[in-house]
Amino acid sequence: MNPRDRVTARDRFAVLAAALWWGSLTAVGAWVVPTLFAHLPTPALAGNAAARLFSAQTWVALGAGLVLLATLRPRDGTVRMDAAGGVLAWILAGMLLALVSEFAVAPRIVARVDLRLWHSVGSVLFAAQWVCAGVALWKLAGRTDSAVAAQASQA
Repeated sequence: MNPRDRVTARDRFAVLAAALWWGSLTAVGAWVVPTLFAHLPTPALAGNAAARLFSAQTWVALGAGLVLLATLRPRDGTVRMDAAGGVLAWILAGMLLALVSEFAVAPRIVARVDLRLWHSVGSVLFAAQWVCAGVALWKLAGRTDSAVAAQASQA
């Protein structure tokens, strides 16, 4: 069996980190924040709680992204943009989107500066980050599936 066809603990951690990132984005964006606005007494109260959740989500994204970068780093120390079938670019883009949302967009939303514009920008950045995390998860899970299939075919 080719050693490249083995599923390693690093591969599993990468998939787990990508799943955590994508899943947390999905949970916060699709369930938690809409529930806040549906059940809290005022939109201002829901907005403040949502802002804290989105901020926490940024740190989850950065933590998951760092784990992914660490697990994808080749043992020889070289860094290639095509690492794991191009997943590196998706990870970096998602992390950048999280940082821009946290430090450029969120302060304007909290300050209520042109709220409609900045809320729209924030929503687009959140959706784009969700896509980046989803593509990273898809690519990493596919890579792991390929390795499992290779192991099974050699058994």
